[in-house]
Amino acid sequence: MDEPTSALDSQAEESIFDALPDLFDGKTIIVASHRLSTIKHSDRVLILNQDGLIEAGTHESLQASCDYYGSMVADQKSGAIG
Repeated sequence: MDEPTSALDSQAEESIFDALPDLFDGKTIIVASHRLSTIKHSDRVLILNQDGLIEAGTHESLQASCDYYGSMVADQKSGAIG
């Protein structure tokens, strides 16, 4: 899924992600998104750039880092990026 909830408000997005575990039980789903509210539902987050994989982990472990993902979380919380 590529940016699957980009046109939705946060309440509609949450409803969709509440239903996903039942719909995709036992399957691997790859979601490409810049929206951290979408990514936080993932079991594993991979951060890629033009050179390849730069970070990997859970939303929580990456959020606690001071690296690329951690700075993205801080920027989105502060409103610095959309």
